[in-house]
Amino acid sequence: MHDNAPTPDAGLAIEQVQPVAGPADASADLDNWQEPDHLRWAFQHMDEVMPSQVIAAGPGAPAPLPEAPHPIGEVELVRFDGSSGTLDEVLAQTHTDAFLVMHEGRVVEERYRGEMTASTRHLVMSVSKSIVGCVAGGLVEAGALDPEAEVTRYIPEVAGSGYNGATVRNVLDMRTGVAFRETYTDPEAEVRVMERSMGWRALEPGDPVGTYAYLAEIGRDGPHDGRFTYRSADTDLLGWLCERVAGAPMANLISERIWAPMGAECDASVTVDWVGNAIHDGGISAAARDLARFGQMLLDDGMVGGRQVLPAAWIEQSYHPGSDVRSAFAASPDDAVLPGGWYRNQFWFIPSRTGDNLVCLGIHGQMIHVSPATRTVAVKLSSWPDPQHLAHIVDTLRAVSRVGAHLAGAG
Repeated sequence: MHDNAPTPDAGLAIEQVQPVAGPADASADLDNWQEPDHLRWAFQHMDEVMPSQVIAAGPGAPAPLPEAPHPIGEVELVRFDGSSGTLDEVLAQTHTDAFLVMHEGRVVEERYRGEMTASTRHLVMSVSKSIVGCVAGGLVEAGALDPEAEVTRYIPEVAGSGYNGATVRNVLDMRTGVAFRETYTDPEAEVRVMERSMGWRALEPGDPVGTYAYLAEIGRDGPHDGRFTYRSADTDLLGWLCERVAGAPMANLISERIWAPMGAECDASVTVDWVGNAIHDGGISAAARDLARFGQMLLDDGMVGGRQVLPAAWIEQSYHPGSDVRSAFAASPDDAVLPGGWYRNQFWFIPSRTGDNLVCLGIHGQMIHVSPATRTVAVKLSSWPDPQHLAHIVDTLRAVSRVGAHLAGAG
């Protein structure tokens, strides 16, 4: 931590786990952990790369994951390039670390590659956004967070930034007008500058120290409430909002509101920035089986074992957001890749021939795919070398959609 670094948000009791000395891949550091030669190891050892906080699973027994094995490896699909392929081929060619499929609440397929195991925590990148979004949903339901309020009502520190005038709803749906480019191949894009401020890369002279310090200086390049534009910064502000209104750090909020009540089997973790605040937009690491439990909870309208963990209304309105949200997505470049889709409450929604699917996505191949029509949940954790790979994304989406149809007897 830098001597002149600002302190974490007032009132937050931070329990921070420092990196373990001497990682097995001793050449992995802040400058190269996201490079192809290191990222598979790093994604499974984030608490050895940078400071992290534990997201406790809770003292109770984990929610059961009954098994009903069913062969799905030979399920066929039409790939992005027009060729035919099978699920097995897609998994082999898209750098899969873990893959798990549930149908009607039962595990039909579970695979791990290399050192990955059922209890290994794997970085989920922007799947984290959906988890933080669910924390926000609970706070909205409790009346602690008003989606229509301007963010400065809760965080006056950003009044001088591009977030001035934006509402919580704008942040939830990534429809702010702040100046933020999510261009992973450009080292000077705002997403890469923010990574330095948050401690995912080494600081450079003049960088704000800490994610919240970065957000307080972010600029503006368009109107709020306009078209959808994917901005990780919006999720970091959303996490800050949740912490501010709840008076607790994000690791505690996820544990108390989601991980423990849903019956997680393993502790998760979240990386923290230079001053100890969670990286809300992509810092969570979790085991595949617990991500499947999270997906099943979404499939079951927020219910786990007869208990309402997430507000059913939050999930319902995410599936049915209204024409304005759909039009905002249609006006964005993402509609060319996911035609007819939308983004609501930190979830992606992707239409298919069997119905609208809720999807949590993270770069380098992280995914939770929830299909209400086929009653399936699929989890894929990966370490493909490129942050974004269109063919890998499309092939994976098509593969899990075909698997769901196969398991549901829909072809």
